[in-house]
Amino acid sequence: MRTFLNIIWLVLSGFWMFLGYMLAGAVLCVLILTIPWGIASFRIGLYALWPFGRTIVDKPTSGVGSFLGNVVWVILAGWWLAIGHIVTGIALCITIIGIPLGIASFKLVPISLMPLGKVIVDSRTLQPV
Repeated sequence: MRTFLNIIWLVLSGFWMFLGYMLAGAVLCVLILTIPWGIASFRIGLYALWPFGRTIVDKPTSGVGSFLGNVVWVILAGWWLAIGHIVTGIALCITIIGIPLGIASFKLVPISLMPLGKVIVDSRTLQPV
């Protein structure tokens, strides 16, 4: 079932959000100081491309640095990506078939705002992907 949902997700919204994250990551990697945010954008972009069957958990070793980095991230790119997920989620919820995908898009809003200090894991084993 998750493969089916991932394929539908990829066609309807995953590819476009993936492109948004890749664009943000490329722009952030242009400057040396923002490379960590660019890498986080690439990581979350791959998750946004194929989200079902995986989940995001807090990294136990993250601290104040992740919080401060997330503040910078929100200013640089996070709010644009969050708006993209909200608009996509609303558009997906218009149809009955799209409601689960819209909910998944809304679940990506917090991670699009605060990607640092998070780890993507397999939903069944909770092992890092």
